[in-house]
Amino acid sequence: QVQLVESGGGLVQAGGSLRLSCLASGRTFSRYGMGWFRQAPGKERELVAAIASNGGRTSYADSVKGRFTISRDNTKNTVYLQMNSLRPEDTAVYYCAAQSFLTGNYNSWGQGTQVTVSS
Repeated sequence: QVQLVESGGGLVQAGGSLRLSCLASGRTFSRYGMGWFRQAPGKERELVAAIASNGGRTSYADSVKGRFTISRDNTKNTVYLQMNSLRPEDTAVYYCAAQSFLTGNYNSWGQGTQVTVSS
């Protein structure tokens, strides 16, 4: 497994931007698909964006398409989530996760970072 630490959350007004970062430990980061999830109070955790191990393929939840961009820098063991045009409904705890190359399941998680969007 890989250890993950998120940063970059905070309070922002609607229409603003934030960039989340997730730093991974270990030498095998480039082998993992990565995802950003979020969980709002009273709601289930949802996959927001995902990126393949080599960065060649990305996918997004419909609710964030055109506003969020996932990227990664394998030389820095880091995955990013650029969030633009933020809305109050984007308020949640955001988690990054690593996808097992054996099972395809997300089995390594960070501690989460809070994003709050005020109206």
